[in-house]
Amino acid sequence: MSLSAADEAPRTSEDPAFRDAVTFSFGDPVVDLFGLARVGLGADGASGSAVVYLGEDVVGASMKTADAPAVAESWDAVSAAGVRSTVVMALQSWTVRYQGGEAGFDLRFEAVSAPVVLDADEPVARLGGMEGYEQLCNVTGTVRVGSREVAVRCLGQRGHLWGAPDWSRIELARTLSAWIAPDRAVHLTAVRPAKAKHHDEELVAAFLIDDGAPQAVFDARLSTGYDAELHQRRAGLELWMQEEGGLARRAAGEAFCGTRLDLGELRLDSAFFRWRMEGREGVGRYDLLRRIDGGSGGGLRRRK
Repeated sequence: MSLSAADEAPRTSEDPAFRDAVTFSFGDPVVDLFGLARVGLGADGASGSAVVYLGEDVVGASMKTADAPAVAESWDAVSAAGVRSTVVMALQSWTVRYQGGEAGFDLRFEAVSAPVVLDADEPVARLGGMEGYEQLCNVTGTVRVGSREVAVRCLGQRGHLWGAPDWSRIELARTLSAWIAPDRAVHLTAVRPAKAKHHDEELVAAFLIDDGAPQAVFDARLSTGYDAELHQRRAGLELWMQEEGGLARRAAGEAFCGTRLDLGELRLDSAFFRWRMEGREGVGRYDLLRRIDGGSGGGLRRRK
């Protein structure tokens, strides 16, 4: 996929399963504030969600749908759950604002890497039904907790994904990111086919960002440790950068806060991780979306 400014615009489709969304996430370990926000479009209108963490605690969260214009020429016209985003300069700079009752933020994201592209022709994209791109960013601005505002300056990630997943073909999907100052990151996407029985049957696409330049990982191996409720708690990465020879790049992470979101027949476990890689430390996210047969209801709650 060759990206241009036009790729930043919202997309539409007649397919009722089609979704287009932009997602922002950040983590400042110095002030112990972490958060994410998503705003999207689909056949049912606009949807939004946001979560703010102070350390291990959820201090603000929202999830709502709202009416949306039939055709939105830019993300400026789309808002839901108190989330609104703008494109300041295509593929380079964005803003995101979340206005919640107990918490919120007003942040600017500046790209420090070229886009990591998940092309529609990639096997993991064909199975998952989604394509798009992600970028490592410097994040600056303020986070509000109650009546207190705190300045943040940290790394984060901005992504834009669109497509129409067919969950009759998918058992689960993972997205993992690790942000290691000043400009190193790992991004991994994995999808497990519906009839697969084991972790090693998942299709995986992974990239290592060093000095702002993404490099495709030849063979990415992810191991995950879970608790009794199937929350992801620990993770290990082996990144083999070439087919033969060389040593694997390695990273290890542990979850320290997270939420569970029930979406009817799907369930999303979203967690922030502390990562260690080659003597350096960072933070990032690990999301796990899985199909739950017979699921019902909806809602967002803190993980225990």
